[in-house]
Amino acid sequence: MIPQFSSAEKAVAFPPDRRFVIKAKPTAVILLMVIIGSALLAAWIQYLIMGLPADPALSENPTGSMGTAGFPALVRFTHWINFFFLILLVRSGLSILMDHPRLYWNNSCQPGSEWIRFTPLKVPADRVWTAKDDARYISPLAGLPGYRHTVGLARCWHFIHVPFFLVNGLVFISFIFFTDHWKRLVPASWQTFPDAWSIFVHYATFHMPVEPNGFYQYNALQQLAYFSVIFVLPPLAMLSGMAMSPAIENRFHWFPKIFGNRQGARSVHFLVMASYLVFIIIHVAMVAATGLARNLNHITVGTDDPNDPAGLYIGAVLIALLIGTCIAAHWISWRRPRWLQYAEAKLNGTLWRLSINKLKPRRYFTKKDISPFFWPNGKMPVSKEWQDLSLENYAGYKLKIGGLVENPVELSLDELKALGSDETITMHHCIQGWSGIAQWRGLPLKALADLVKPHSSVTTIVFYSFGEGLYGGTYYDTHTLDNCLKPGSILAWEMNYQPLPDLYGAPLRLRVENQLGYKMVKWIRSIEFVETHKTVGKGFGGKNEDEEYFDLLANS
Repeated sequence: MIPQFSSAEKAVAFPPDRRFVIKAKPTAVILLMVIIGSALLAAWIQYLIMGLPADPALSENPTGSMGTAGFPALVRFTHWINFFFLILLVRSGLSILMDHPRLYWNNSCQPGSEWIRFTPLKVPADRVWTAKDDARYISPLAGLPGYRHTVGLARCWHFIHVPFFLVNGLVFISFIFFTDHWKRLVPASWQTFPDAWSIFVHYATFHMPVEPNGFYQYNALQQLAYFSVIFVLPPLAMLSGMAMSPAIENRFHWFPKIFGNRQGARSVHFLVMASYLVFIIIHVAMVAATGLARNLNHITVGTDDPNDPAGLYIGAVLIALLIGTCIAAHWISWRRPRWLQYAEAKLNGTLWRLSINKLKPRRYFTKKDISPFFWPNGKMPVSKEWQDLSLENYAGYKLKIGGLVENPVELSLDELKALGSDETITMHHCIQGWSGIAQWRGLPLKALADLVKPHSSVTTIVFYSFGEGLYGGTYYDTHTLDNCLKPGSILAWEMNYQPLPDLYGAPLRLRVENQLGYKMVKWIRSIEFVETHKTVGKGFGGKNEDEEYFDLLANS
């Protein structure tokens, strides 16, 4: 099902270079090999010297689950719902990842400092290379929606499903602790760990241990695996996702430090996804290898009959339904993308507006924290007006401020500077995934609002750029008046104690620190106070919101 791309959209989303490469730092590869190799080596040494350890399943008191036999209907239902959500979350997460296909353990995201990258390209040193240039193509067979620069739609899918994934998990966990089903999943003694190792030695040396009937009991290794997937990975996914939110990071600076820093959280989020994928592959393989019909009966109809084909039929229907869901998701992405944008705004936009959007940024970073590298992004203006202004160092620049205000004005840079200034050192959070810390100095938007005196009906401020959007046309974005009046919201003319460079938005760029980077309009031409964002452009709140289905409220 190929989307009906325009020529401009096809050039962006379906580029000639669609190579996929995974390149990890040698230290990362060595660390992984040491971890896996050490476990395998220890298992083989034990086997060669001492022989196979006793199979815990054959002992008189095997460790493992001791709860009531079987799988209650609610467990079976939430298991399959979780499987559907995981597949959609992983696929949309892969599309998000490929918009900045590099992972780091540092906040500056300097090219070459990534521990793994999913692009064959090194950042060229002989020309400007923006974060948009660095994005990669991903096949829609793997990613949702796939292609290139579809992070807006990918985020819609991702964030629409996150709340339901969490609710489904809470229902499951609440149920098992109101019954004795938790005994299947939570280790009852420390003996579980040496028993799990004994089972691992069997697998590692190609000796299949006795497989207990999962309808009644798990072996120790299964129990630890299921415990990790249910009680460890979901909190890690949730916390690392929250740590990437600009609203949370700029208010609770300690939060990303749980993972080292903001990019550490992004790397952990990826590793959680990879762990889910590894678990699903091994889990499905073992289900098939140890009695597919019987195991599917366990988790579909709740019986322990190896000869009843009902589980196979129901499992086949569920897999077909999942494939159909993925096809339908692809169709919706390209035929009804506004459905996604409306749904995501209704669900998460409402949640964010009532919660993290109310947070006010707090100063934290100092001069020593400034990043040695800051990714450039956006399309440099090509208009003659801006180029002439740049050549004369913006001496003739006049910022036009109007709309529903009592005192519309046109101000030069010197006149803006005379109104006052504020300095802030903050972390920039790009929707693509990269970050960077920089110093900014400029006019607080509150001072500008006090000067022009917006009408009482104003809820929104529109910032127009000299630059263009991804598919052409004037770039603009909107912010609520409330967010523009928060601390740290400024029109910046200085970056890292130097006049704002052309590459980063001269003569003026916006900083509203509880929002993602695409809301920080660069090369500002004019400002307009309006009643609502719905009267501007296509009515979705910005150029990226209009054409790439980005969020109106960009707190996460």
